Amino acid sequence: MDIGVGLDATLNLSFDQQAELSREAAQLGYTSVWTPESTGMDSFQLCAHRWAASRQVIPEGLHTGIAVSPVMYRTPVAFAMAGGTLSRLTGGRFIMGIGSGGAYRPRTRRSLGMPRISALALMRDYLTTVRGLVRGEEVDYQGEVVTLKGLKLAINPAPNTPVYLGSLGPAMLRLAGELADGVCLNWCNPEQIAWSRDRIAEGAALTGRDPAEVKLVEYIRVCVDDDEDLARRAFAKSTMGYALGAQVPTDRERQLGYRAHFERMGFAEELADLDQMRREGASADDVAEAFPAEVLRKVGYYGKAEGAARAFAQLSKGLDTALVRVVAARPGVDSVLATMKACRPELIT
Repeated sequence: MDIGVGLDATLNLSFDQQAELSREAAQLGYTSVWTPESTGMDSFQLCAHRWAASRQVIPEGLHTGIAVSPVMYRTPVAFAMAGGTLSRLTGGRFIMGIGSGGAYRPRTRRSLGMPRISALALMRDYLTTVRGLVRGEEVDYQGEVVTLKGLKLAINPAPNTPVYLGSLGPAMLRLAGELADGVCLNWCNPEQIAWSRDRIAEGAALTGRDPAEVKLVEYIRVCVDDDEDLARRAFAKSTMGYALGAQVPTDRERQLGYRAHFERMGFAEELADLDQMRREGASADDVAEAFPAEVLRKVGYYGKAEGAARAFAQLSKGLDTALVRVVAARPGVDSVLATMKACRPELIT
């Protein structure tokens, strides 16, 4: 299993700090450095910046990846051009993860002027066209969302950028088994990783693929600090946006996205209790304080450095690439470095 590191915008890192941490990742033995994407800085350029910095330690540079970029922000051609260029720049050390983002939410679609669409159809269209383009194929395709007529990417030779799919639910995992080069998981316990493998195998069987061809990568959140209460609160706040969402979900929304994912893992009752607190006007700090430790510990780690590597190894069982997604307990680089050092690959057994 490869061990990488994930750095996101919540860490508030400058470009110089990102370069410093990329060099540190290479020195500590990590094999890759990854970023998610939202509407902030362009993640393709962040990946290029980090890869270039890591070359000061490893001549060929670390592998780098995006997990994941919501497809509604770019066309398939834009993804293929950006991903293909970065593949060529890095000598094939780039992985492009794409996902549906909030396409299933009406308010997200309204913000982008998008009609009601099937998230599954959206991702089938993007996977088919983007993978075809980066493989140098002439793409002639008409789907529910995407239509391309005889289009070919003008990068020669073809960049063959691996395209991973951000997947949580059974249908999206089966789609990944059919079409994707890999799967980007998130917030999973080991049982959920195994369950995901089974769904991927079901999809692979539909097209006669070997399911082992579909690589599994996951962010595993880790927050290290000697003050365990401080680490727990920071970790809880990083969890809330996913498990609970910005607003108390409707019954329909509970069946979709991350909320459905957390409920599949058996956390429905605990999340319902927190929703009730929010309905009654509890602050985010109050909800974070009340977030059950047993839920947090099943999907990540917070606490003293000496316990981090063992917990990370347990949580990463079944993955091809496990990513230390850093949750900082305190502002600044030192908190990030403490987590990276506590989970350095030589300690993961």
